[in-house]
Amino acid sequence: MNLDRLNSYPAPVRIILFLIALLLLWLPIAAPMHLIWGEKVGVVLTILLYCGFLGLIWVWGRKIAKYSYPYRYYGLLFTRKNGIDFLLGLALGCITLLIFFSTQVILGWLTVQTVTWQQPLPDNLLPAIGVYFVDWQGAIFPGLLTSIGVGFAEEMLFRGWILSELERDYSKTTALLGCSLVFAILHFIKPLNLIIETWSQFLGLVMLSVALVMARRRCDGRLGISIGLHSGLVWCYYIVNTTHWLKPTGAVPDWVTGINGNPIAGVMGIIFLSAISLGFHKK
Repeated sequence: MNLDRLNSYPAPVRIILFLIALLLLWLPIAAPMHLIWGEKVGVVLTILLYCGFLGLIWVWGRKIAKYSYPYRYYGLLFTRKNGIDFLLGLALGCITLLIFFSTQVILGWLTVQTVTWQQPLPDNLLPAIGVYFVDWQGAIFPGLLTSIGVGFAEEMLFRGWILSELERDYSKTTALLGCSLVFAILHFIKPLNLIIETWSQFLGLVMLSVALVMARRRCDGRLGISIGLHSGLVWCYYIVNTTHWLKPTGAVPDWVTGINGNPIAGVMGIIFLSAISLGFHKK
């Protein structure tokens, strides 16, 4: 296929062809590994897939789109300014979820649970403390690594490459909506009964993507703040979800606080994400 002709195709066609090429590169390696070792290599296969993605978007950017610095065009810059953006986004994500959960505790929609150490505390300390405390180290550090990995991977794919490809052909508004819908749809591939049960999560995913797109645009196309914001939200949710620190009181329906405890699957989460989007838009 003529590469110049491929570059002239509409954005949806380019994206689909790119994903097909990625699968054709990955499957010959992934299929034998899965047949031999099964689910044990699931994480390894995911890492291989993403490494293939990073390599392919560089080739795509240089050979097809003709960018001198593909990663820079897609928002990945290893600069001090982008590093500061990342830290600011990480702090914003954490603070947002802390306010989100604190508000619901104050309103009586969530209750703080008594949690325990994995190793018991000395008996003489218990009367003074009154409660056990969770092994925060086991929740914080793995959660931080996981959240940064998720944030980096998803932002490079959705707010980096896909958004940039859509912006080549469409207006900024259309590209934003297209990127957000693709993000929500790909996260919503699940059995029909689960789609019906978690219906509010779809709108939450759309609003999350809108907030992340607005964050990148506010920082002149750099992805640092989007990666940080995404990571911060995932990190705080990981800690709360892992430690079972908060529990719904049943004072309001789940679709208000978040179905299955997922903040973006509730009205409150959608309101908070909308506020973030508006803040980046009006800043």
